[in-house]
Amino acid sequence: MGENLLHWDLATFVEINSHLTSTFLDYLCPLLRYKYFWAPLYAFVFSYLIIKYKRKGIIMILFLILVVFIADKLSSEIIKPYVHRLRPCNDPFVKQYARLLVGCGRSFSFPSSHASNHFAVAVYFICLFYSKWRWILPISILWAFAISYSQVYVGVHYPLDVIAGAVLGISIGFAVGLIPKKILSY
Repeated sequence: MGENLLHWDLATFVEINSHLTSTFLDYLCPLLRYKYFWAPLYAFVFSYLIIKYKRKGIIMILFLILVVFIADKLSSEIIKPYVHRLRPCNDPFVKQYARLLVGCGRSFSFPSSHASNHFAVAVYFICLFYSKWRWILPISILWAFAISYSQVYVGVHYPLDVIAGAVLGISIGFAVGLIPKKILSY
Protein backbone atom coordinates (compact mmCIF):
# COMPACT_ATOMS: atom_id res chain seq x y z
CA MET A 1 0.00 0.00 0.00
CA GLY A 2 2.80 2.44 0.84
CA GLU A 3 4.26 2.10 -2.64
CA ASN A 4 0.86 2.73 -4.25
CA LEU A 5 0.36 5.80 -2.07
CA LEU A 6 3.76 7.22 -3.04
CA HIS A 7 3.02 6.50 -6.71
CA TRP A 8 -0.30 8.35 -6.39
CA ASP A 9 1.49 11.23 -4.64
CA LEU A 10 4.07 11.61 -7.41
CA ALA A 11 1.52 11.21 -10.21
CA THR A 12 -0.80 13.78 -8.61
CA PHE A 13 2.10 16.17 -8.06
CA VAL A 14 3.08 15.96 -11.75
CA GLU A 15 -0.56 16.38 -12.81
CA ILE A 16 -1.09 19.52 -10.69
CA ASN A 17 2.37 21.01 -11.17
CA SER A 18 2.89 20.29 -14.87
CA HIS A 19 -0.45 19.61 -16.55
CA LEU A 20 -3.23 21.50 -14.75
CA THR A 21 -1.56 24.84 -15.35
CA SER A 22 -2.55 28.22 -16.68
CA THR A 23 -1.02 31.65 -17.04
CA PHE A 24 -3.45 32.97 -14.43
CA LEU A 25 -2.49 30.29 -11.86
CA ASP A 26 1.20 30.81 -12.68
CA TYR A 27 0.69 34.39 -11.49
CA LEU A 28 -1.76 33.74 -8.64
CA CYS A 29 -0.28 30.70 -6.86
CA PRO A 30 3.10 32.27 -6.01
CA LEU A 31 1.21 35.25 -4.57
CA LEU A 32 -1.11 33.09 -2.46
CA ARG A 33 1.79 31.44 -0.68
CA TYR A 34 3.76 34.68 -0.17
CA LYS A 35 3.41 35.64 3.50
CA TYR A 36 3.28 39.42 2.96
CA PHE A 37 0.47 39.09 0.40
CA TRP A 38 -1.87 38.40 3.32
CA ALA A 39 -0.59 41.24 5.55
CA PRO A 40 -3.60 43.52 4.83
CA LEU A 41 -6.00 40.71 5.76
CA TYR A 42 -4.12 39.98 8.99
CA ALA A 43 -4.04 43.70 9.88
CA PHE A 44 -7.79 43.94 9.26
CA VAL A 45 -8.54 40.84 11.37
CA PHE A 46 -6.35 42.01 14.26
CA SER A 47 -7.88 45.50 14.14
CA TYR A 48 -11.41 44.11 13.96
CA LEU A 49 -10.87 41.79 16.91
CA ILE A 50 -9.42 44.56 19.07
CA ILE A 51 -12.05 47.15 18.12
CA LYS A 52 -15.03 44.78 18.38
CA TYR A 53 -14.00 42.64 21.35
CA LYS A 54 -11.46 44.86 23.20
CA ARG A 55 -9.62 42.79 25.83
CA LYS A 56 -11.29 39.59 24.62
CA GLY A 57 -10.03 40.40 21.12
CA ILE A 58 -6.47 40.65 22.41
CA ILE A 59 -6.91 37.25 24.07
CA MET A 60 -8.23 35.85 20.77
CA ILE A 61 -5.14 37.21 19.02
CA LEU A 62 -2.84 35.68 21.64
CA PHE A 63 -4.48 32.29 21.12
CA LEU A 64 -4.18 32.79 17.35
CA ILE A 65 -0.45 33.38 17.77
CA LEU A 66 -0.30 30.22 19.90
CA VAL A 67 -2.10 28.25 17.17
CA VAL A 68 0.42 29.34 14.52
CA PHE A 69 3.35 28.79 16.88
CA ILE A 70 2.31 25.22 17.68
CA ALA A 71 1.46 24.34 14.07
CA ASP A 72 4.71 25.78 12.74
CA LYS A 73 6.98 24.29 15.40
CA LEU A 74 5.41 20.83 15.15
CA SER A 75 5.53 20.74 11.36
CA SER A 76 8.88 22.39 10.69
CA GLU A 77 11.01 21.57 13.72
CA ILE A 78 9.71 18.20 14.91
CA ILE A 79 8.02 16.26 12.10
CA LYS A 80 10.00 17.44 9.04
CA PRO A 81 13.44 16.56 10.46
CA TYR A 82 12.10 13.21 11.68
CA VAL A 83 10.45 12.21 8.36
CA HIS A 84 13.31 13.66 6.30
CA ARG A 85 11.41 13.79 2.99
CA LEU A 86 13.00 15.84 0.23
CA ARG A 87 10.95 18.51 -1.48
CA PRO A 88 10.06 17.63 -5.09
CA CYS A 89 12.25 20.50 -6.26
CA ASN A 90 15.22 19.05 -4.33
CA ASP A 91 14.68 15.39 -5.23
CA PRO A 92 17.11 14.51 -8.06
CA PHE A 93 14.59 12.18 -9.71
CA VAL A 94 11.49 14.37 -9.36
CA LYS A 95 12.93 17.81 -10.06
CA GLN A 96 13.40 16.94 -13.71
CA TYR A 97 9.58 16.77 -13.97
CA ALA A 98 8.81 19.73 -11.75
CA ARG A 99 8.00 23.28 -12.75
CA LEU A 100 9.44 25.45 -10.02
CA LEU A 101 7.76 28.86 -9.81
CA VAL A 102 9.34 30.02 -6.53
CA GLY A 103 12.52 29.36 -4.59
CA CYS A 104 12.78 25.76 -3.50
CA GLY A 105 13.99 26.14 0.05
CA ARG A 106 16.29 23.83 1.94
CA SER A 107 13.95 22.45 4.58
CA PHE A 108 12.26 19.11 4.22
CA SER A 109 8.87 18.59 2.65
CA PHE A 110 6.63 16.52 4.93
CA PRO A 111 4.36 17.97 6.21
CA SER A 112 3.74 21.33 4.57
CA SER A 113 4.11 24.07 7.17
CA HIS A 114 2.07 26.43 4.99
CA ALA A 115 -0.79 23.93 5.05
CA SER A 116 -0.54 23.23 8.77
CA ASN A 117 -0.33 26.91 9.70
CA HIS A 118 -3.16 28.09 7.46
CA PHE A 119 -5.54 25.24 8.24
CA ALA A 120 -4.83 25.80 11.94
CA VAL A 121 -5.77 29.47 11.57
CA ALA A 122 -8.85 28.64 9.49
CA VAL A 123 -10.18 26.08 11.96
CA TYR A 124 -9.32 28.30 14.92
CA PHE A 125 -11.54 31.05 13.49
CA ILE A 126 -14.24 28.54 12.63
CA CYS A 127 -14.25 27.38 16.25
CA LEU A 128 -14.53 30.96 17.48
CA PHE A 129 -17.08 32.39 15.07
CA TYR A 130 -19.09 29.66 13.35
CA SER A 131 -22.06 30.11 15.67
CA LYS A 132 -22.23 33.81 14.68
CA TRP A 133 -21.12 33.63 11.03
CA ARG A 134 -21.90 30.40 9.19
CA TRP A 135 -20.09 31.71 6.11
CA ILE A 136 -16.75 31.57 7.95
CA LEU A 137 -16.53 27.79 7.44
CA PRO A 138 -16.47 27.69 3.60
CA ILE A 139 -14.48 30.91 3.29
CA SER A 140 -11.81 29.83 5.78
CA ILE A 141 -11.46 26.34 4.36
CA LEU A 142 -11.30 27.68 0.80
CA TRP A 143 -8.62 30.18 1.87
CA ALA A 144 -6.48 27.50 3.54
CA PHE A 145 -7.05 25.09 0.64
CA ALA A 146 -5.99 27.68 -1.96
CA ILE A 147 -2.75 28.41 -0.12
CA SER A 148 -2.08 24.70 0.34
CA TYR A 149 -2.88 23.83 -3.28
CA SER A 150 -0.47 26.57 -4.33
CA GLN A 151 2.33 24.70 -2.56
CA VAL A 152 1.95 21.80 -4.97
CA TYR A 153 1.27 24.02 -7.97
CA VAL A 154 4.50 26.01 -7.55
CA GLY A 155 6.56 22.82 -7.13
CA VAL A 156 7.67 22.88 -3.49
CA HIS A 157 5.41 20.18 -1.95
CA TYR A 158 3.77 16.88 -2.80
CA PRO A 159 0.01 16.48 -2.30
CA LEU A 160 0.55 14.18 0.71
CA ASP A 161 2.69 16.87 2.34
CA VAL A 162 -0.22 19.27 2.04
CA ILE A 163 -2.81 16.73 3.18
CA ALA A 164 -0.73 15.84 6.26
CA GLY A 165 -0.17 19.54 6.98
CA ALA A 166 -3.91 20.18 6.68
CA VAL A 167 -4.75 17.33 9.08
CA LEU A 168 -2.16 18.58 11.56
CA GLY A 169 -3.42 22.17 11.27
CA ILE A 170 -7.07 21.18 11.60
CA SER A 171 -6.28 19.22 14.75
CA ILE A 172 -4.32 22.08 16.31
CA GLY A 173 -6.83 24.74 15.28
CA PHE A 174 -9.68 22.73 16.75
CA ALA A 175 -7.90 21.85 19.99
CA VAL A 176 -6.72 25.40 20.69
CA GLY A 177 -9.85 27.05 19.26
CA LEU A 178 -12.05 25.46 21.90
CA ILE A 179 -10.13 27.14 24.74
CA PRO A 180 -10.90 30.84 24.11
CA LYS A 181 -14.45 29.95 23.03
CA LYS A 182 -15.05 28.45 26.49
CA ILE A 183 -13.20 30.99 28.62
CA LEU A 184 -14.33 34.19 26.87
CA SER A 185 -18.05 33.47 26.47
CA TYR A 186 -18.60 36.39 24.10
